[in-house]
Amino acid sequence: MSAGFGEPRDPGRRRVLSGLAVATAFSILGPYARSAGIDYPFTLGVASGDPLPDGFVIWTRLAPQLNAVDGQGGLSRPVPVRWRVASDAAMTRIVKQGEVLATERLAHSVHVEVAGLQAGRPYWYQFQSLGAQSPTGRAQTTPPAQAMVSARLGFVSCSHWERGYFSAYRHLAAEQPDLVFFLGDYIYEASYAADSGKIVRPHDSREALDLAGYRKRYAQYKSDPDLQALHAIAPSVATWDDHEVQNDYANRWSQDPNIAPGPFLQRRAAAYQAFYEHMPLRASSLPRGPDLRLYRHLDYGRLARFHVLDGRQYRSEQPCLAANGSHRGHIAPDSCRDLRDPGRTMLGWEQEAWLDQGLARSRAQWNVIAQDLLVAPLLQRDPTSQALGHWTDGWDGYMATRERVLASIQRRQASNPVFWGGDIHSFWVTDLHARADDPDSPIVASEFVGTSVTSDGPPYDAFNAILPLNPHVRFFDSRQRGYVAVELSEQQMLTHLRVISDPRDPNASVSTLKSFVVESGRAGAMAV
Repeated sequence: MSAGFGEPRDPGRRRVLSGLAVATAFSILGPYARSAGIDYPFTLGVASGDPLPDGFVIWTRLAPQLNAVDGQGGLSRPVPVRWRVASDAAMTRIVKQGEVLATERLAHSVHVEVAGLQAGRPYWYQFQSLGAQSPTGRAQTTPPAQAMVSARLGFVSCSHWERGYFSAYRHLAAEQPDLVFFLGDYIYEASYAADSGKIVRPHDSREALDLAGYRKRYAQYKSDPDLQALHAIAPSVATWDDHEVQNDYANRWSQDPNIAPGPFLQRRAAAYQAFYEHMPLRASSLPRGPDLRLYRHLDYGRLARFHVLDGRQYRSEQPCLAANGSHRGHIAPDSCRDLRDPGRTMLGWEQEAWLDQGLARSRAQWNVIAQDLLVAPLLQRDPTSQALGHWTDGWDGYMATRERVLASIQRRQASNPVFWGGDIHSFWVTDLHARADDPDSPIVASEFVGTSVTSDGPPYDAFNAILPLNPHVRFFDSRQRGYVAVELSEQQMLTHLRVISDPRDPNASVSTLKSFVVESGRAGAMAV
């Protein structure tokens, strides 16, 4: 079993983390770039992702001018980029290297799919271009297919730039995880009003609406040193929620009833392209217009299979529409037929079938369903009328999908199923029962939802008051920001809910709010 999450496995690597956060200070800009008037091009750092036993993706994007109006980062021609991978942190034992061309079509982003490496070990990587050298990143291949090992994992969601600093990323990076999951709302497309009193640090623009706007938004977020440090210390696996495009969007429908599906799909295409350009994704996720294949499996030896879901792109239209046709999430009464309509889907029929087959074929000890939302049913009160109902924008708005997925887990006898989620800006630990409305039915799976990195949480008192109506909820807290750290071994999943002291403080400290364990062969989390 790996070392405890609170203790660094290599204290010397703390210095590496510090160096990554200010990496540009250690990079030399070549004479050609200086003479051409080009600033340091690796302003967005480096990242790795979607690891396999023999390799991973390494990523960077050349952007010497972060605020360029056209979103191109200050470059207007193809630029060659050299890359290399080493078996040591000093980058002296090079095992793979090559050169690719960064072009305007993908905003000079680079996605190199490195293969032919040894399984289950760390590697280091670096890029060179325009006479400059990037920070050094650390990646790691997954264990051999039949290996039973332990892993240190983390997951995060909902990082609104304007609401504070990304200290949660810095503290998760310091824990040196083997793999990090980004579960949605990596960016926020819209901005607060200048007089809202909510802005800790402002966005560079009002709202991202087109490709240039989304590119600039990602560039601003990627410029954050704490986010760069997290990406540079461990490979990541990313999915999205809504704010990567627009709040509460569903498939081809904007939340705004005045925006037709056609124009909205044009916006979605721009947002999806910018997402791909800024994430360490494989070419299999290369966008095609408004479509991008994001759901996928990732195996971690025999320890775990991660089923990564896309909860936005393939949805049926939002349920129980308001009188004005708005698609925004709201509390709908239990009588609304849309909530339980078996002809509606949140994941899309193809993705539902893919998940069912993935569960059937999994031989892993743990099956982790990594996605963007709270899965458990939640009976709650409308804040205006106080009437009981269900939130339409999540799994409660697509109850038949939840029933089918939980039935699939039972039918396929998936080993140790656990759901991870985000979106709701609060911590949740729940039991998922075979029949959602029957707390006496068998517990099918456990669920952990992480709070936001910075975004405001829902009202604590209001949600705490409805917990008696939801006996399957084992824990809830919306008052603090943070992340989730997980220690996974063959026999247990130990989950730590970490909180930062203040998102408005760039030097915020971290502590553990609560820890839970799920034992192999026994669904349901227990406080420790």
